[in-house]
Amino acid sequence: MARVVLSSIEKRFGETRVLKGVDIQVPDGGFAVLVGPSGCGKSTLLRIIAGLEETDTGSVTFGDRNVTDLAPRDRDIAMVFQSYALYPHLTVRDNLAFGLSLRKTPKSEIAERIKEVSAMLGLDALLERFPRQLSGGQRQRVAMGRAIARRPQVFLFDEPLSNLDAALRAQVRVDIRKLHDRLEATSIYVTHDQVEAMTLADVLFVLNQGCVEQSGPPLEVYARPRTRFVASFLGSPAMNFLTAEAEQVGDRLKLSAPGVDLALPPLTQPPPKHVVVGIRPHDVFFAEDGGLQAEVDVLEALGSESFAHAQVGKEAFVARLPGSAQPARGSTLRLSVRDEDVHIFDTDSGVSLRAPEAT
Repeated sequence: MARVVLSSIEKRFGETRVLKGVDIQVPDGGFAVLVGPSGCGKSTLLRIIAGLEETDTGSVTFGDRNVTDLAPRDRDIAMVFQSYALYPHLTVRDNLAFGLSLRKTPKSEIAERIKEVSAMLGLDALLERFPRQLSGGQRQRVAMGRAIARRPQVFLFDEPLSNLDAALRAQVRVDIRKLHDRLEATSIYVTHDQVEAMTLADVLFVLNQGCVEQSGPPLEVYARPRTRFVASFLGSPAMNFLTAEAEQVGDRLKLSAPGVDLALPPLTQPPPKHVVVGIRPHDVFFAEDGGLQAEVDVLEALGSESFAHAQVGKEAFVARLPGSAQPARGSTLRLSVRDEDVHIFDTDSGVSLRAPEAT
């Protein structure tokens, strides 16, 4: 396996600047996830790593090898696509063997690798079937098996679960993480699905408009987003955002708006007059003296928990409540939140005023 380093990657398509000086480092054996909305440049970045797209500027290195100008076949990578990319006229066995046969691998070694991969992925009973005879999850396991049989330096995954239903996505997601841990492979995974990103990654890279907006361990990025974009993209339901006036009163930062009356520890710099307050639905709780007043519009009762869709002042707000809580439509909730769970963002730049600066 190999450490993957991307330095100052730039890419244009015509007049459109798709990647804007991207720097990424994935440790040897690490699992990195590139996450972001459609059009942010993540798939283009993966294709540059694979050699399927040329970078305009910058470099790609695997370990101590500069592979920037190498063809895909010379980079020692294996890629798993969302479309499976299986050969319909070949059996599962022959699909698994295809890449090895092209490299003139001895037949005995091919047989041994197929046996190993088949046992690893539970494909023994499917080896003589054709792709049309397989379910979506089985086809994706064959696609992963073909990549594993290659034993490449780097595994690349391009939204491999997007064609699967929700239940199957959850199962194959676990399978991918188990495989990574077993193989100790260097893996780079592209998705727009934040659940996949949070559960799979050792290190998360959140892309926005061709730039890496934040990177780090998933829970750290989730807990301490450096921008409003990152805060809004990670988390389900999404973070609530409320516009408030900020004023330093003694040793407390007072945040005021209709339905909002919060007092927090002071910022390290004087606050602007208006800020955006971010609060995750999961971080609120009932309190008689709570600083948030939310009028309930709709209640989603899910059994173990409920989600109240409400209004704080005139702004939308979602609160996660215990399953036993069943507030009526039009009722007012008094809610509180811990100081450390309140995020404050600059109104204009969207930069967090509480998170540490990027390293």
